[in-house]
Amino acid sequence: DLHFMKKIPPGAEASNILVGELEFLDRAVVAFVRLSPAVLLTGLAEVPIPTRYSWADFPLGHYFGESSFFHLFFLPHILLNFSQVFHDVAYKAKDRNDLVSGIDEFLDQVTVLPPGEWDPTIRIEPPKNVPSQEKRKIPGVPNGTAAHGEAEHPGGHSGPELQRTGKFFGGLILDIKRKAPFFWSDFRDALSLQCLASFLFLYCACMSPVITFGGLLGEATEGRISAIESLFGASMTGIAYSLFGGQPLTILGSTGPVLVFEKILFKFCKEYGLSYLSLRASIGLWTAILCIILVATDASSLVCYITRFTEEAFASLICIIFIYEALEKLFHLNSPHYVSFTDHIFIYFLCLVEMFQVSEDLDSHSFLKTNDYFLLSRQTKCEQRILDQECKKFHGEFVGRACGHHGPYVPDVLFWSVILFFSTVTLSSTLKQFKTSRYFPTKVRSVVSDFAVFLTILSMVLIDYAIGIPSPKLQVPNAFKPTRDDRGWFITPLGPNPWWTVIAAVIPALLCTILIFMDQQITAVIINRKEHKLK
Repeated sequence: DLHFMKKIPPGAEASNILVGELEFLDRAVVAFVRLSPAVLLTGLAEVPIPTRYSWADFPLGHYFGESSFFHLFFLPHILLNFSQVFHDVAYKAKDRNDLVSGIDEFLDQVTVLPPGEWDPTIRIEPPKNVPSQEKRKIPGVPNGTAAHGEAEHPGGHSGPELQRTGKFFGGLILDIKRKAPFFWSDFRDALSLQCLASFLFLYCACMSPVITFGGLLGEATEGRISAIESLFGASMTGIAYSLFGGQPLTILGSTGPVLVFEKILFKFCKEYGLSYLSLRASIGLWTAILCIILVATDASSLVCYITRFTEEAFASLICIIFIYEALEKLFHLNSPHYVSFTDHIFIYFLCLVEMFQVSEDLDSHSFLKTNDYFLLSRQTKCEQRILDQECKKFHGEFVGRACGHHGPYVPDVLFWSVILFFSTVTLSSTLKQFKTSRYFPTKVRSVVSDFAVFLTILSMVLIDYAIGIPSPKLQVPNAFKPTRDDRGWFITPLGPNPWWTVIAAVIPALLCTILIFMDQQITAVIINRKEHKLK
């Protein structure tokens, strides 16, 4: 139809409505098919234009051929195609729920004329001014918690948990009353596959930064506080907070601002000859007292004044710090594992061992009292590890141009780490979006999407183990004991420091309290958004 084709604007796409009859169906089946990209299906549309989406209807057998058949199936789809808002929904819908929401919105806005009260011969004139469709594109309040036009709180957070009670520990008491009825059900509801995905993800999300920041903290404080202390503290606070806290999904652990605070404090103690651990214990006690005061005075109600911009800025700051730390570690791998462009490299290195140790062949009270050095040398390829093990056995040190503190040069470590880094990011993002793909049943896609992060980490670890390249690993303590042998688990707040340091510690404790308060409260606010549907 060339005459009709001239009236169609360029770039137009077709929407086809297909109806079939199947007598064995016990219920009607409606399928919505969207093609990406649009495909020219010859002979399907009246004019040769690409088809973007199609409706396939299979009504019950007793409907087919009746006079109401057209009104039941053809007419609703035709009317939907005239809706501008439903056009956007049909193009951008990711799953069935989005499509059903678009149909519900159309039914809410459609005007129905009841039969018997209107003369079909009367012509309804079109409106002089076409109403704007922008208001229809604004999503309504979920779960009907607020009526249309109801003014929201300026900060956007007006839940009962953020209301100021004006009583001593009033907010804490109300939190306990709200949580008590759901306490046991939280344990029962946790016995589901989706919760298992959350457990594994939270384990990886908590363990990795705690040990990583613990290692950075150990380097900054010369082993005063390191990975084992960070892991022990995170486990204790994590258990207590998950059992009694308002939002158990909040991840607790060291963050970038806290690490900067610890570096500054350690540098201050080192310059003025103060004991870092004792002063840190005093600051920790003052921080606990100040946090209790904040709870007693309902200071959490101030969170309702935090705007969405502040939340996004804080969330971006946390993401930037983690991304920066990851890229910085990847960049610093070039120092011990530099890139060599020699195709067939032979290296010469020495293992220097000071012979001042107990001899295995002598009595335990006999020592080799000499300052001589036991020299091991070998000219070998990089792949051999025999000398590496011997040198570590005698507590030696590698010396030579091709050697580092941890052993001879090993090729491909840097490039392999870069491949692991970007492969993990890409695979995790791909599996997370697998839920909206067109492969496998819906249940399989949902499970893969829920376990995306855990499956990615597990896959990359197995691939790294199978390849065999000694890439840097996360160092986990193998014994439950303090990092330094010259101290125990309990630290006195005063210690060797002057008495006035206990009182002066309230000043840095105030800064630490502000960091912890902002970190925890804004994180909880982000998790408790209405779109997450969490209580």
